[in-house]
Order: sequence, then structure tokens, then C-alpha cells
Amino acid sequence: MIIGSISENLGFEKRVSITPEIIKKYKSLGLEIHLSKNYAEHLGISDKEYESHGANILPKDEVILNSNVIIQMNIPSDENLSKLKESQILIGVLNPYLNEKKLNDLTSKNVNCFSLELLPRITRAQSMDILSSQANLAGYKAVVDSFAYFQKAIPMMMTAAGTISAAKVLVVGAGVAGLQAIATAKRMGAIVYATDVRMASKEQVESLGGKFLIVDGAENLETEGGYAKEASDDFKKKQEDLLRETLKKIDIVICTALIPGKKAPIIIKDEMIKVMANGSIIYDLAASQGGNSELTKVDEIVDVNGVKIMGETNILNKLPVSASNLYAKNIYNFVENLYDKEKKNFDINLNDEIIEKTKIK
Repeated sequence: MIIGSISENLGFEKRVSITPEIIKKYKSLGLEIHLSKNYAEHLGISDKEYESHGANILPKDEVILNSNVIIQMNIPSDENLSKLKESQILIGVLNPYLNEKKLNDLTSKNVNCFSLELLPRITRAQSMDILSSQANLAGYKAVVDSFAYFQKAIPMMMTAAGTISAAKVLVVGAGVAGLQAIATAKRMGAIVYATDVRMASKEQVESLGGKFLIVDGAENLETEGGYAKEASDDFKKKQEDLLRETLKKIDIVICTALIPGKKAPIIIKDEMIKVMANGSIIYDLAASQGGNSELTKVDEIVDVNGVKIMGETNILNKLPVSASNLYAKNIYNFVENLYDKEKKNFDINLNDEIIEKTKIK
């Protein structure tokens, strides 16, 4: 059986799905690896290095036609999708909410599609959890980038010439990305505040040294799967009032709040930004889904009365090697679960919750 992967569109995606180190694990299952030419040269990984680990380097079309399973970061181009045939398996972050028609076309010709952002939040799926592994890096990088852009020192410094106050950071959304942002900002000496609609986040925020902002009369807005759900209008009004007062003293805001499958909630309104001090920064990790800030623009730095609002489409393009290493391990663990070692083929067992939840119907 053959596992294949072709180069991503480097215009917007620098991560890869297979790293040289992971090939040994695939081969231990008895699987062959086929990769397209120049697969990861942009990351400084040559085709020769892949071949030395046992991969076969072939023209892109041969990889697509010969592979039983094709693993990618994002859904392939229409041209490449058209070459997929019956019984092949496509695995990746396929974004079924945005790519519904493309995926319907694939399933109608019996291509088996698995989208890993649909993984259930169960213990057995943790090693495959691409959202957590990638969000962890995104939260870290958002803090590093915003601190690099900020024109003041981050930690408190006491000198003979006087004292420099520590920067104050607000993290909006205390999921995986938010918690890593809190930990990173705290390690670098900032005073950190955080807010989230899930009350369960309070203990996690405080364990990292952050101060949790509690909305008066807050309810726990957490789904059974552990994600945030949409807040009521009353909650949103109380949250806005609290944020408006808090933002007057905040230097840097890291926005990470997302609702799976929906537009990102607008949390930082236009009038709130106007109360922030000149030189403050809003780094919006939710930009690709509309942004948590009302004035966020994708891949632009917006200046509103001296407040800089930064929105990245794919922040992990700035950490592609680390992100690829984690993603490749997540994907391998999913493939291993899908592979029947005794029959030496791929078993789409819909009684397995992991397979059933991630398969596009």
C-alpha cells in the first residue's frame, strides 16, 4: 500500500505532511511513501534526504495516480482533485464548511475523504489532534511577533534612571492557542489577563499566572466536545462593558476566539479600540475566519488612532518546520489507526468514533 503527498501551494502554505523522520514509522507498517519532486526544498529538506529515509520521489501526477492514501495539509487544487479516483483516500485539513461542493463531488465518485479538524475530543484522539498541535505554536508565535512589533520593553525593569512598567497583555479566548499565549507572555515578563466564555478556563488561566476576567453572572458556554459555543446577547453586552474598561490599560491584545464552522465572534468592537492607548497592538489570530476585532483586515496592519491591528492568514508559515514536524506525527497516528496491520489494507471502520467523525459523508 502506498502513502502519497504532493507539494502544497507555496503561495499560502509552507507546511508539509511528511517529514523525513516520520518515514521510518510508515515503513515499519509496511507502507511505501511516494512524494512529488522538490516536496520540501523550501524548508531546506532535499529530495535526496527523503530518499535516504526510504521515500520514492516521482512526478506529481504519478504520486496522485498510484497512491492508495494521499495526505495533505490543505485540500488540493481543483486540477489535482480531478485526478483522484474511486477507493482512494484523502486525508488533511479539508475545511468542509468552505469546501462543501468539492468534497461532495469527491464522495460522489467514492473517494474517501477525512478532515482532521473534525476529530472528536477523546483521549484516544489526542495524538492525532492537529488543531491543538498547530494552535499551540500559533499562540506562541502571536506573542513573539506582537512583542517584536511593540515599541516598549515587556518586563518590568528597575534601573538607576527609573522603573519601566511591565507590559499588560489581554488574551481573548483561552483555548489551546490562548493558553500558550498566556504562558509565553508571562514567561517574558508581561502582566497577563484573559477572558473566555467557558468558565472551565478560569482555573487553567490562573495556573499559568494569568488573571481571569469574569463577566458578572457568567454562564458556562462550553459544548460537550470542549469547544466554545455562541454567547447570549446579555452575556455579550456584559462582556463588552468589562472589556471596554479593561482595554484602557492594556498594551497588547492577542485574539484567539473561534467557533468551529462559524465566522469568528466579533469581541473587540470599533469603539473599544478607540479607548486603547496610542502604540497598543491587537494581534488577531482569528483573522482568517473574520477576526475577533471589528477592524481586522487579513494580512494587513490597520492603524486606528495609533493602535495597530495585525491579522495573519496563516501565522504558521512563519514556523513551518516546527509545525510540519507536529502535523506529520498527527497524520501518521491517524493513518496508523486507519490501517489494518493483519489484512495489510485500510479499514474504514465506521464503528470507530475517530473514523466515523472525521469521514466526510
